Formats: sequence, C-alpha cells, structure tokens
Amino acid sequence: MAHALSATVTLIEGDRFAAATGSGGVADLAPAAEDGAPTGAVSPMEALLVALAGCLGMSVAPILRKMRQPVSRYEIRAHGALTTRPPRVFEAITVEHTFAGEGLERQAIERAVTLAEERYCGASAMLGKAARISHTITIVGT
Repeated sequence: MAHALSATVTLIEGDRFAAATGSGGVADLAPAAEDGAPTGAVSPMEALLVALAGCLGMSVAPILRKMRQPVSRYEIRAHGALTTRPPRVFEAITVEHTFAGEGLERQAIERAVTLAEERYCGASAMLGKAARISHTITIVGT
C-alpha cells in the first residue's frame, strides 16, 4: 500500500481555519491580505512554499551529512510569483539556499541541491510541473 498522509482543516471563524495533520502538526490558515499586511496565519499558497522549502531542506541536509560537509547553518527562502487571474497559481518560484560553515565545498552543495530537487523532494517534483523553479546558493564562511 502507498504511504498515506492526512490533514484536517476546520473552520474557526470568518475565513480562518485550523489545520491539523495526522502526524500531529498544527497551523492556522487564512487568506493572504490583499495589502500584504500580516494576518498571523499561513495562507494556502504560502503553505506550498513552506512545504517546498521544508522538503528541499530535509532532503539536502542528510545528503550533505553523508558528503561530510560541515554545515553549521542552513536557511531556505522560497519566493513565488503568482499569475494575475484566478485561479492564481505559481508561475515561477525562486528558492534561495544559504549555507554557513568553514570548509564547505560549493560543488558538493550544488550536487546535494540538484539531487534533492530532481530525485528526493516530492514537493519540488509536484510544484515543478506547474511552475518554473530556480535555485540560488550562497555560502558564508568559506
């Protein structure tokens, strides 16, 4: 049987929802504010960016450990450009990977990001069918 995941989303009030996953994760969901003001909750499209960044990170980090790369800090930022007409979907996503550590090898890091994107990260595989995904890599402390 295929590995199954689950999520339940329950209306709190207005357009705000509480999300819970089968693994025990929780999040508040709300539509993004038109003026970009903070809502204190995650919008569904932001959740997709979080999923992509998290999936890539959880794929890249163990690859780099196996490559014996001394990563002391790893931050992933994902930015998505939405189409202008409904349904508003991502047409392009940029993922910025920032690594810190003494003695990091750029070639190893680039290989780990490529492997994660092309082979191990399901979120990247799915979103890549709908949007162009590009990556930048910054290494600090080398």
